[in-house]
Amino acid sequence: MPYPSLTLTAMAVVTDPQPPARTDPPASPDGGRRRVVAMTVWAVTFVAAWLAIGLPTDPAYAFVWIWAATIAWNSERPWRSHLRFARDWVPVVLLFVVYNLSRGFADNGATPHAMELIVADRFMFGWATGGEVPTVWLQQHLYHPQVHWWDIAASWVYFSHFVVALAAAAVLWLRDRHRWAAYMRRWGFLCAAGLVTYFLYPAAPPWWAAQNGLLTEVARISTRGWKAFGMHGAGNVLNAGQIASNPVAAMPSLHTAWALFVVLFFLAGTRRRWWPLLLAYPLAMTFTLVYSGEHYVIDVLVGWAYVGLTFLVVGLAERGWAAWRARHPKAGTPPPPELTDDPETPPTEPPSPRTPTTPSTTPQVPADH
Repeated sequence: MPYPSLTLTAMAVVTDPQPPARTDPPASPDGGRRRVVAMTVWAVTFVAAWLAIGLPTDPAYAFVWIWAATIAWNSERPWRSHLRFARDWVPVVLLFVVYNLSRGFADNGATPHAMELIVADRFMFGWATGGEVPTVWLQQHLYHPQVHWWDIAASWVYFSHFVVALAAAAVLWLRDRHRWAAYMRRWGFLCAAGLVTYFLYPAAPPWWAAQNGLLTEVARISTRGWKAFGMHGAGNVLNAGQIASNPVAAMPSLHTAWALFVVLFFLAGTRRRWWPLLLAYPLAMTFTLVYSGEHYVIDVLVGWAYVGLTFLVVGLAERGWAAWRARHPKAGTPPPPELTDDPETPPTEPPSPRTPTTPSTTPQVPADH
């Protein structure tokens, strides 16, 4: 069998591309023990702060705990990775802080809308509730002086509004930065649409209508479930936030809108057998808000419509932008390098051919031979 010439062998050694050197952080020598210890410390600290201060319902406060959780989960990574998380998230947190503060100016001293919402709920459900709005009917049948299991479940579901959307975004940031950007674009649009509506159509919740004589007695009971655990201070921050919150930001219900948004964003990539469990979350949030006197059903339906509008508008905008960039490749900056799942792993570049460090001693064959 003829062997390849030495010249061809030397050329192959010189020109064959070599795999790039690994630049990602080496695996932790102690396996998962470091992660377990770090997450245990985080969990104990979180529970202690929960009992002493209250639940993290403020966006900035919740961000601190989520950031600490990502540091504990990926404690083997260098600090530049954790600082990059803060760099990307600080604008998002500031946006939500401004959003929370701006809601307080939505009423502008005017009387909020209430009767239209009452009439809408009675029109849709009065045939089944004896002419009452669903909030009044539910509290007449389920609300008692003693705390029941559904009160506890409602308190947990209500609290999840302040954590689930942020936690999902944090997981996306760690796993897929492209999807994280798509998630944040839709989430930001949804919040902006809701905020504009608060200014254009300030509306009051059922508990406000009951206090002003438009409904029979309605109790605001979204946090009473903590009493069953003896944790009377567990909802201190949440209760303080409710007192300081804008009472005319009921239409649309962003509580249920956020719940449905998170579920729909991940639904396509989830096996269908899990769909009923995921879709049960926005339904549980709907029951919680209506039962606890925070929203009417019409608020929920409008919030769900805003979620559909968000996916439609942002999806069309993204496709339009991609088509424009394809038609005008020189109009914008070069596309960013593709990001990997690991934020610390830089994009690989095609390796350049290596040159031999010593002159080749392989005899050359004349061209005429």
